[in-house]
Amino acid sequence: MTNADDPYDPAQEGAQMAFDGRMSYGDYLGLDALLTAQHPISPAHDEMLFIIQHQTSELWMRLALHELHCARDELGNDDIRPAFKLLTRVTRIFEQLNSAWDVLRTMTPSDYTTFREALGQSSGFQSAQYREIEFLLGNRNPAMIRPHDHRAEIAERLRTELTRPSLYDCAIARLTSAIPVAETDLIRDRSKPHSPNDALQRAWAEVYRDPSAYWDLYELAEKLMDLEDYFRRWRFNHVTTVERVIGLKRGTGGTGGVSYLKRMLEVELFPDLWRVRTSL
Repeated sequence: MTNADDPYDPAQEGAQMAFDGRMSYGDYLGLDALLTAQHPISPAHDEMLFIIQHQTSELWMRLALHELHCARDELGNDDIRPAFKLLTRVTRIFEQLNSAWDVLRTMTPSDYTTFREALGQSSGFQSAQYREIEFLLGNRNPAMIRPHDHRAEIAERLRTELTRPSLYDCAIARLTSAIPVAETDLIRDRSKPHSPNDALQRAWAEVYRDPSAYWDLYELAEKLMDLEDYFRRWRFNHVTTVERVIGLKRGTGGTGGVSYLKRMLEVELFPDLWRVRTSL
């Protein structure tokens, strides 16, 4: 019988306590590499926050790409319902990314100026994973590959993405397999963003007017709207945080800073799904 005053020992209930030659939690997650990947280059206290904020964002984007690539593949199968779970997961990932801005906003302009010079020309504008997410979702601009030309493998990955159907292209393919649209209305340059398309809006309108007849397409459309909704919130929180911390100064990467980010707020990933609401 154990004395209530004795220290609790998990081993008495079967917990593994010795890991010599066995895989531990830290081994499985590669924590030695992960937790030693922060290398502040200034003595400023808040630089650690800045680094971890962006590193964790890149990890979430890594997962978002994993899910989005799979979702795009699922849309080519007979049963597209598995894609819905994946798209929901990506939406939740962007919810996490949105919450992270609340932490970064605890850094004041005074805090940031203590290490901003140390950043040189590095900037989130240069995130290859963010660019790949945008390309995969359909916001495509070949000029945005240039910041990655010094990394041939990354630049090639982005160029390859420009040749592939976007997630919305795959959604359109499913839509037009159920509701025919003239081939001439489907011709587009895959290296450019999606533009509003009247024929596609009419097809989506048919789906929204009779959800029970087109339930999978209806569900797909709403999953895409959820995703872009949270993606827009992420962009809005980004510009708000930047304006709060640096005002209207130029970004470290040479962009206009807030002015550039506000321009990005106008981008529509799935323009037909936004416009169809007006005609319903």
